Amino acid sequence: MAGRGTGPDFVEALARGLDVLACFDADRPVMSLSDVAAAAGLARPTARRLLLTLEELGFVRSSGGAFQLTPKVLTLGMAYVGALGLWDIARPHLEALVARIGESSSMAQLDGSDIVYVARVAVPKLIALRVEIGTRFPAVQTSQGKVLLAALTAEELGAALAEPSRSGLPPYIGRSREQLDTELTEVRARGWALADEELAPGVRSVAVPVRDATGAVRAAMNVTVHAAETSVDRLLIEHLPLLLRTAGDVSAEWALWQSRPHAEVRRTDRPATA
Repeated sequence: MAGRGTGPDFVEALARGLDVLACFDADRPVMSLSDVAAAAGLARPTARRLLLTLEELGFVRSSGGAFQLTPKVLTLGMAYVGALGLWDIARPHLEALVARIGESSSMAQLDGSDIVYVARVAVPKLIALRVEIGTRFPAVQTSQGKVLLAALTAEELGAALAEPSRSGLPPYIGRSREQLDTELTEVRARGWALADEELAPGVRSVAVPVRDATGAVRAAMNVTVHAAETSVDRLLIEHLPLLLRTAGDVSAEWALWQSRPHAEVRRTDRPATA
């Protein structure tokens, strides 16, 4: 956990605070002081000081000796998404796509060897996965992850795959590195990726890239279906063309947003003059 930094300016206390926040997840939404200390690899007094500091800042709340995150934690991630301007642009397009096809659609970005969901419009269907903003999955098992990995250079790909997954799922043994490289080459050539029950039984998805103003792939957008209801052929023939068009529209609008001239002016309050 903490203490990984090697640079002269590495702040270990900050790293430990972030480690404490990262201890909480869907399986451990509420934790005792001892639980946090053990999960973060910290002494109890250190964990206590960090938790109380985070509580004073509004990122953690406590009750009866148990701690849990507050919604304020979302501001740490949403500040990044908001700075990109991507969600505001993508939301109406995702909503229109979902309304048309009756299936869920999401947007994710790459973080190490995982994808992280940054936007989602869902329909109420029984699928064996719980997906929320901030959910992590191993990139190699998802259609969005394959799209994002395919956009990397060989050096970047090796570095990404070398990072351990933080999704909490067991290591994937469905394909070798050589098989993955071959599949990513195909994804890169055709511009979309398929994941057919690789992440969980019954879950099938197709994903395409979302590009910024420079043409670089910065996110991936998918459509997820239940395998028992939607065949691969139907997913590719009916849903993929609409997904490609939607991602293209989002990319085009995002490029315009990024190229807009803008400046921030700090407001200063001055006393009124007669």
